[in-house]
Amino acid sequence: MSLFNDDFYSTRVRRRSRYWLRSGSRPGRFRPGSTLRIALISSLTSSVFVAALFLAFGSGRGSPGSEARPAIVDGQSYVETSERIISASEKVRPAVVSIINLTTQALELQEAGDFEEGELPYNTSMGSGVIFQKKNDKAYIITNAHVIQDAGEIQALMVNGDRKKAKIVGKDIITDLAVLEVSADGIDTVVELGHSDKLRVGEMVIAIGNPLGFGDSLTQGIVSSTKRIIPVSINQDGNYDWEQEVIQTDAAINQGNSGGALVDLNGRLVGINSMKVADRGVEGIGFAIPIDQALPVLNALMDKGRVSRPYMGVYTMNLGLYLDGLEMRGLDDPEEEEWPEDADESDGEAFEPAEPVVPDGVSKGVIVLESVGPSLDAGLKFNDIIVALDGTAIGSTLDLRKYLYNSKKIGESMKVTYYRDGKKQTLDVKLAEKANEQE
Repeated sequence: MSLFNDDFYSTRVRRRSRYWLRSGSRPGRFRPGSTLRIALISSLTSSVFVAALFLAFGSGRGSPGSEARPAIVDGQSYVETSERIISASEKVRPAVVSIINLTTQALELQEAGDFEEGELPYNTSMGSGVIFQKKNDKAYIITNAHVIQDAGEIQALMVNGDRKKAKIVGKDIITDLAVLEVSADGIDTVVELGHSDKLRVGEMVIAIGNPLGFGDSLTQGIVSSTKRIIPVSINQDGNYDWEQEVIQTDAAINQGNSGGALVDLNGRLVGINSMKVADRGVEGIGFAIPIDQALPVLNALMDKGRVSRPYMGVYTMNLGLYLDGLEMRGLDDPEEEEWPEDADESDGEAFEPAEPVVPDGVSKGVIVLESVGPSLDAGLKFNDIIVALDGTAIGSTLDLRKYLYNSKKIGESMKVTYYRDGKKQTLDVKLAEKANEQE
């Protein structure tokens, strides 16, 4: 008996079917050889179809005289990313060096015999550099200006272990770039320059350098931003003096990576690793100077040892910072400051602090702390409050520097609007060329 009520699943044979089996009169009579013939025909058809595909699209691996071809994407061969990283690093690594900065203090300790031969003094600083040019018997290395700060002696450690003494060709603290010169003996690799302007967000890049003293080290990541603007404090005094346009990447860039190479997967230099945000809870944010912006500076350093910029000759303090300081001291008027108990009233004039007179409603500008060179010649004085250059409002030292470097040229005159003793005045300053040691 069937487990199912319907005939589809039933094992019972219908009466008509039994009649056909007995009489042999069923339409389309079954023949024992039919199954075999159908199987043979199907096999032959399949074989012909497969052969046609084989001839049309190639035999692939294992066929005599043929090679496996990579897939084609947008007209270019696709190569596995890890292999591209390996190829790029092998191409660039010989051009990346470790920079050893024996500061003047380190040299004094070394000369005093406090350290054994080959041992570096504890206050030796280290960074990275990239060989970007060979000319005659000299090789030239890009690094960061802060890497060679207070240098007594600079050495470049090659990837093969050779150590060479380096000479400073020029440096620019505004862009944090410097060029070093070493002997070209034994140097065969010069980095290929790429184009940072062609980078795309999400593109993979490699950082190569000397992080934490571990020479010939590389990390990989992606481009997080191609044009990130960050403020820079040149003297590390908390006041921002400049704004730098940088490449942001999540490739690990640690202390010692500064001056090293940021390269694309073709092994071309697209940036100079410069700084890293290292705050509590912040990881994976590194910055590099775009090579397209660095090249004009590097060329100027190679030609003249410095970057020529217009020079005004003022040392300033942000007016907003000064006013904030008054608030913190709880003073509405600087003249209300109390005298020390032991001060002699007869000498009050000698002790009286010289404070700028800030007009009502003026909260942005810069206070002149010292005037030298062109500004001194033009008549600017201590405690003058500069509020505009050529009619352009100036709210900070950063604004002043940006307008000066981006909008003016050496030898041009600039109209300065300022307050002296609460009265608004103007004068013209003829800009000179900024020497390398001048700020």
